[in-house]
Amino acid sequence: MKIVLLFTGKTEDGYLKEGIGIYTKRLKRYIPHEIKITGERKKKPGKISGQSRDNDKPIPEFDNTSYVVILDEKGEKFSSVDFARFIEKTMNQGYKELVFITGGAYGFPQDTREKAHRSISLSDMTFSHQMVRLILVEQIYRAMTIIRGEPYHHR
Repeated sequence: MKIVLLFTGKTEDGYLKEGIGIYTKRLKRYIPHEIKITGERKKKPGKISGQSRDNDKPIPEFDNTSYVVILDEKGEKFSSVDFARFIEKTMNQGYKELVFITGGAYGFPQDTREKAHRSISLSDMTFSHQMVRLILVEQIYRAMTIIRGEPYHHR
């Protein structure tokens, strides 16, 4: 199985790029993965009192060999160990790809939500959509070390 990280727009802050680079480099040891960028962060007038919204580009189509997960503040919450179990279970179900999609600052359009197999939240706290990328990559790396019984995660 391969992990695909689908991010809306490029990661802008250098420290986040560096952190994502550190964890994706570590992740290579465990599982094939790639980062895909969809929709540049173009702004357009929003529907809510003049707010700007990220461009609502639809996500690419995925076939039935991909398990698609969106990251959403209202999604299901996991401990790190439970997240590792979720990844391991998904790996064992024979999917070709496990796709994690992070949206822009204002989340996902409804059609994207309907295409996803699952919606998860990384925390009850709110993080910038840019920071979520680093947290997600670190948690995937942590999950791989938990699956392998390695000491990165302290129980």
